[in-house]
Amino acid sequence: MNASKSPTGSAYFIVKETEKPRTHVLSVLVNNEPGVLARVIGLFSGRGYNIDSLNVAPTHDATLSRMTIVTRGDDATVEQICKQLEKLIDSVKVINYSKTDYIDRELVLVRVSANGQNRAEICQLAELFRAKVVNVQPDNIVIEITGAETKINQFLLLVKDFGILDLTRTGVVALPRN
Repeated sequence: MNASKSPTGSAYFIVKETEKPRTHVLSVLVNNEPGVLARVIGLFSGRGYNIDSLNVAPTHDATLSRMTIVTRGDDATVEQICKQLEKLIDSVKVINYSKTDYIDRELVLVRVSANGQNRAEICQLAELFRAKVVNVQPDNIVIEITGAETKINQFLLLVKDFGILDLTRTGVVALPRN
């Protein structure tokens, strides 16, 4: 920490070095019951935290659901979020995957403008990224791509020049490697 004088001249004023916010992937195992999602979202919105992506689905145990939440913040803020999530009555387990070795994936469906002149080039790009063409129309192609966020963003950057007509993303899903 750096100590410095405040504008009022107090010798006790301490300037805290700020940590750069980064992306955190949280896994929240919750009871699979109505209203749980609303309580988790309420925790975030009530405290002014933002959710970059959210994915919720039942696990192999039908009584539990896994929420994968992507948020940004410094480590202290995200640690506080995790502690508050753990206090929720329907919360079973909270893990900040960003502190572990984990696998994450996202699925995107993107509709790209296509015609006779550029259709083959778009299909070649899809093939290079191991994406699938799932629908072909006279004036567009729908492509399904899965992978890490960086891979997907790179693909979208390349097809942007052809004209992205529509796009939907699932949000990140993740599991620890071990």
